[in-house]
Amino acid sequence: MPELPTPQQSPSDLSRRRFLQGTAATAASGVLGAPYVQAAKPVLRVLGTHVTLREPIRKQAEADLGFAIEFHPGGSARVQQRAASRPESFDIYEQWSNSMNILWRTQAIQPLDIRRINYWHEINDLSKTGRLTAEANLGLGDAPYTLLYVQADGTLGAKPTAQISFLPYVHNVDAFGYDTRTIPKGRAYETESWGWLLDERWRGRVAIVNEPTIGLFDLALAVQAKGMMQFADIGNMTEQEVDQLFNILITYKRNGHFSGFWNSVPESAEMIASGQAVIASMFSPAVADLNEQGIPAAYAAPKEGYRAWHGVMCLSSQTRGRVEDMAYAYMNWWLSGWPGAFVARQGYYISNPQRSRPLLSPAEWNYWYEGKPASEDLLGPEGHVAVRKGSVRNGGSYWHRFSHVAVWNTVMNTYEYSLPRWHEFLLS
Repeated sequence: MPELPTPQQSPSDLSRRRFLQGTAATAASGVLGAPYVQAAKPVLRVLGTHVTLREPIRKQAEADLGFAIEFHPGGSARVQQRAASRPESFDIYEQWSNSMNILWRTQAIQPLDIRRINYWHEINDLSKTGRLTAEANLGLGDAPYTLLYVQADGTLGAKPTAQISFLPYVHNVDAFGYDTRTIPKGRAYETESWGWLLDERWRGRVAIVNEPTIGLFDLALAVQAKGMMQFADIGNMTEQEVDQLFNILITYKRNGHFSGFWNSVPESAEMIASGQAVIASMFSPAVADLNEQGIPAAYAAPKEGYRAWHGVMCLSSQTRGRVEDMAYAYMNWWLSGWPGAFVARQGYYISNPQRSRPLLSPAEWNYWYEGKPASEDLLGPEGHVAVRKGSVRNGGSYWHRFSHVAVWNTVMNTYEYSLPRWHEFLLS
């Protein structure tokens, strides 16, 4: 029977004690056995994207937790494929909730025990019910709360149970970024539109994320905004709708409309910085990086609504013992305050923001979460000025932005049908 924490002992304390007991046992066996072979120190291997696998985060986690951590970042599609096919190659998987159906179906990850999540009671309603406010739009597609809990029959669902499929942590609403030196600054929820991605004025200077469960929705929202077609449910397209969408997109591609397809956050920022693109599917850290470089990139608040995503932190189905304890310690660390403050400076939110609030200055909290004008220059995650005094975050406050979700990153029922069309689009 697994050892449970006492009321005075947190799950992370127990994990730490198990880890130290395991180390002591290994050392003892080495002394008594012959010949003596020193056991290699365990390492926590974290697989994910450049969004959260940043070196300052790794260094801080190692310093706070006291064990070795390896980050293995890559493009989202490649990372997802590796996780699904080689669960033995990682211990923690960090990406987005649209990965969950694939990872769960391939048995690449194992359930998490809520009792071992220190701050579970602090995680807000967005992760657990899909809404931060009563009037907020739930959004179409795979809202993360519908995939959170492991049900009695082994499926994933919204009914609360003692096990979860992922730790809810970072999240945001995504749109597109644009260089305001070329594209005039628009007005949030009024003039900024997904249709800008297909505007003939930017022909040959438009970049799209190379991820069929993300880029497809950016482009579908653009096509719909331009009035070229309408979807019955943009979060669950029919095969006929998929075909109609790609027939439109392939025509644009052959006419030279797109300048490239990016696979990582740094690559998307470089496309704007180099002038290869003036508008692109983007994630918030790329816009923050551009602003730190002095490039006046804006992150849109489309009038049609955002494409939203929620970060998932999953435990490999192959991870056991001391490394499993380390994995839980790492997950608990992510909700402990410092990481949430770090990602706030790159424009992301954490699922228990009140714990990070004391580590943000009042000016930072007011700008990033409350949507108020910056009362002073604000630094980005790399320590350079990213927000100038007087700036206002496009789209408003955390609560207001998450009231405008059009669709969540999703693996549709027609996902497998859409994949060949996506690759046809890329190669056309």
